[in-house]
Amino acid sequence: MNLFEQTMDKNIVQSAPLALRMRPRTLDEFEEQTSIVGSGTLLRRLIESDRLMSAIFYGPPGTGKTSLAMIIAGITKAHFETINAVMAGIADIRRVVDGAKERRSLYNKKTILFLDEIHRFNKTQQDALLPSVENGLIILIGSTTENPMFAINRPLLSRSQLYRFALLSRSALRRLLVRALQDVERGLGLYQVIVDPEALDHLADTANGDARSGLNALELAVLTTPPDSDGVRRINLAAAEEAIQQRVLGYSRTEEHYDVTSAFIKSMRGSDPQATLYWLARMLYAGEDPEFICRRIMIHAAEDVGLADPQALVLATSAALAVERIGMPEARIVLAEAALYIATAPKSNSVVAGINAALFEVENNRAEPVPPHLRGTGYRGAAALGHGKGYLYPHNYPGHYVEQSYLPDNIAGKIFYESSDNGHESEIKRRLKRRK
Repeated sequence: MNLFEQTMDKNIVQSAPLALRMRPRTLDEFEEQTSIVGSGTLLRRLIESDRLMSAIFYGPPGTGKTSLAMIIAGITKAHFETINAVMAGIADIRRVVDGAKERRSLYNKKTILFLDEIHRFNKTQQDALLPSVENGLIILIGSTTENPMFAINRPLLSRSQLYRFALLSRSALRRLLVRALQDVERGLGLYQVIVDPEALDHLADTANGDARSGLNALELAVLTTPPDSDGVRRINLAAAEEAIQQRVLGYSRTEEHYDVTSAFIKSMRGSDPQATLYWLARMLYAGEDPEFICRRIMIHAAEDVGLADPQALVLATSAALAVERIGMPEARIVLAEAALYIATAPKSNSVVAGINAALFEVENNRAEPVPPHLRGTGYRGAAALGHGKGYLYPHNYPGHYVEQSYLPDNIAGKIFYESSDNGHESEIKRRLKRRK
């Protein structure tokens, strides 16, 4: 590299965002994730002995996945390649594979491929990696914010070790911010900055475990705060609040999507209106599709409220129509009303238990012919075959009810639906009991 290229490279580094400049350079600088790279852990031993195996790093943004990969790049004697799955394709994979073959053949040198945002690769692209990972030609480090169980092909996943990165603690984020303020070479140490403790706490707290968010907000606060007469930039709470106006909420479209949705449903099922609103707010804040939320509410109305309150499904369906007509942000009120109605409604799973029991019967036992008195009579020859003979028309009897069998003979008397004592089902139960 000539002097011009060195100067350009230095200028690029200096102009990079603070979060990029402050990436840890060694394992000792790496914040938290002690279960992954703490002293004596398997991955740390593999890194330090340069015997890394294919691995998938997954977790929320700003928790150190890419930083750890860059630390490995600085330690390993293997050739280190980096690809971002957003911009790469099959041709890039072939280039890496061909290079890895040449290095192994000529120099007996290993190749490590860091594939950032591996979940962006489709099945075909991931499959293209599989043979080279399987035969050890390439050591893969995949980085993803999505749950690999959903986002990565099972064959590729089975050949990789899985490491889950957790959100950084508030204290870890505070240490990172202080380090950035003091670092003259890579951080903000050349500026004269005084940050009020409450401002620092606010940045660390509102970043919500995301180091990148916290560092970017700190840089914004420092660069946009003019120095006073003494040349000091004083960052107070107001400046910190302006720099990071909205809490960063980790919400991937796989894991968090399913987990938060599960918590929402279980809160409604558990008749907890406070938790129901909280999880609904989490979904809305993260930009969850209101149509999806409507579907979950309708399903829950039938599955967990059922006939204990038949109006629950009616209201949930009406809410879905209203959400479609109104749109966000006002639709949040409709969603909240529907969710609260269901959370506070009497509960019964008799409907879902009944249909599941009936399906089990159909799937696992011989299906007898429809009894003659229940067969259709509206087509030619039906009467001659005795179809409908013996059928008792309920409306011809008192109370519009008459006792007769509607099941095949082999399962006559079988019980699929048993009403509960909750809500409207208690009336259904009394009605059915009277008819017996």
